[in-house]
Amino acid sequence: MLRTFDLVLIGVMTATAAVTYTIKHRAELKVEEVHRLEAEIKLEKDTIDLLKADWALQSQPNRLERLVKVYNEELKLQPTESTALVHAKELPMLKSEVPVPDVTEAKVSAKSATVASAKGATVATAKGAPDTKGAQATAKAQPVPMPAPRGEAEDADQIETGSVEE
Repeated sequence: MLRTFDLVLIGVMTATAAVTYTIKHRAELKVEEVHRLEAEIKLEKDTIDLLKADWALQSQPNRLERLVKVYNEELKLQPTESTALVHAKELPMLKSEVPVPDVTEAKVSAKSATVASAKGATVATAKGAPDTKGAQATAKAQPVPMPAPRGEAEDADQIETGSVEE
């Protein structure tokens, strides 16, 4: 006769078989997903290679020259002059370095100019009133850096590249 222990072992073996089957099924699903993702990655890489080859064909200098000749009258293209090219270090400054204008100073200046033109003279300065806002504005003002001039010693063929945001 079957004992209780035998029934427990049969139940444990059945549960173990069910868990093993579930794990195997999930692993097979994951393998299929990995294969699908690998196929998508290969397709994307092939598409990128195809687009790079197409770009190389589209940007060939001979082809571009022919297009310029064909559409010259419509586009009115002109060659770029060497003076139109600048190096990154010749650019004025980064956006983060631009001084913030004082908006209240501009409003006060505009208002005082309107009052002065209406009265015909600046009464506040004639009385000797101190101009504290103007002094504060000049203290906050920062000098605007100018681009460095190109030196004769620089190699014209050498192109300097770099990130605009440092």
